[in-house]
Amino acid sequence: MQEFERQAQAFASQIEDELQEGRLNFPTALDVSLRIKRLADNPESTMEEIAAAVRAEPVLSAKAVRMANAVLLNPYGRPVTSVNEAVKRIGLSALRCLAFAVAAEQLAQDHRSRQMRLVASGLWMHSVDVAAWSYALARHLCTVRPDTAMLAGIMIDIGQFFLLARAADYPALEENMSRFAEFVSTWEEPVGRAILEAFELPEAIVDAFQYEDPYAGNWPPENLSDIVFIATLATDTPNPFDSLLGLDNRAALRDTCIAGLDRSKYDELLEAAQAGRQELLAAVVG
Repeated sequence: MQEFERQAQAFASQIEDELQEGRLNFPTALDVSLRIKRLADNPESTMEEIAAAVRAEPVLSAKAVRMANAVLLNPYGRPVTSVNEAVKRIGLSALRCLAFAVAAEQLAQDHRSRQMRLVASGLWMHSVDVAAWSYALARHLCTVRPDTAMLAGIMIDIGQFFLLARAADYPALEENMSRFAEFVSTWEEPVGRAILEAFELPEAIVDAFQYEDPYAGNWPPENLSDIVFIATLATDTPNPFDSLLGLDNRAALRDTCIAGLDRSKYDELLEAAQAGRQELLAAVVG
């Protein structure tokens, strides 16, 4: 346990230094998604240049084509077989989200320890499920752009992903996963905020992560923050770090946010959004 303490302190010092200097060292997988995002954000980039960057990543290419052929985005059933066509159909906002999802999936697989792989895999499924619910809820409610909600949802666990990926340099942290979860809970917020800023995400998405007060109490949910919050309550896949910490307060949070509201209205909203969530989830995960 002494080695755990030593490496945890070293890791904390490293993260603190990087935050103070504004130079987080991103894992390679996140560098790839960041490159695609910057291309997509640049008005001078051509669709061919963006598609070429996507084609350089086989997993991203396959998932982009699969998403473009999903019923949600292809209601007339005209098949898409090329990456260029897929990028045009799903749009740049969805492509940004997909790039982050693929990067997170690669981070989840990039662990030699079985324990870390299980946590990373569960974290990936949680963030993808939140993104799918966010998209489906926004699409049904018509108050927020669905692709914006999807991107916000996929970033919900980005701080935890970053810490998990960087923990590979500190193998002693695997000795006690519960204590590692406590370490992550301490650093996930400042790291998550720094990543959102480094990725230069739209202000609306950065503002959606209200760590201190995540839900404004409006029903039905009106803004991006509320939609992502409801999506985190609706997800079928728990955050594995919450499980390691023994936290299971989603039911209590749900009851608080719908206090005074007919529970059937909450259930009706989720039921109305369920089909869209399942379709998008299949496109990203499959």
